[in-house]
Amino acid sequence: MQTGQVGYGEDRYEMRIRPGSLDDVAAVLRLMDGAVEWLVSQGRTGQWGTAPMSGDPARIARFTAMAEQGELHIATIGDEVVGVLGVGPAMEYVPAAAEPEVYVRLLVTDRARKGSEIGARLLDHARDIARERGVVLLRVDCYAGADGALVRYYERQGFTAAETFQVGEWPGQILAERLDSR
Repeated sequence: MQTGQVGYGEDRYEMRIRPGSLDDVAAVLRLMDGAVEWLVSQGRTGQWGTAPMSGDPARIARFTAMAEQGELHIATIGDEVVGVLGVGPAMEYVPAAAEPEVYVRLLVTDRARKGSEIGARLLDHARDIARERGVVLLRVDCYAGADGALVRYYERQGFTAAETFQVGEWPGQILAERLDSR
């Protein structure tokens, strides 16, 4: 389990990152529903639509499979789940990497704590996982539509835009980061 401080200004909190389990699927769905609600309130419905993910059997199955396969990493402050990182094989809709990689399959944080560095700490955790595995390539994909804000977020986190792709009408961007071997 990793620990560290997150927050802003004087409001700093001790955050822990622990392995996820099937018991965490409900919390993942709660965070995803909160993210969809927040995106809708911003007029950003292209990324994940407008319906709560907790009502989508395919999404529930996906998050359950991630938990069963040991891909989930859960960020908590006290007993509250405030973020989720999922790492595993590249998504089926993106080209395979030419070398071993760690692929960020899911990153979501509690929108009530927006700006408190939870996502950045979870991405640091993904980097640590890659280094532990002796891997120097970390990749992620994200929604590339609207104003490109999500792509810019990952670029601020150290990733570089690579290939673009399309899933139906959904525009995506693959981003990559080469890690040092420290």
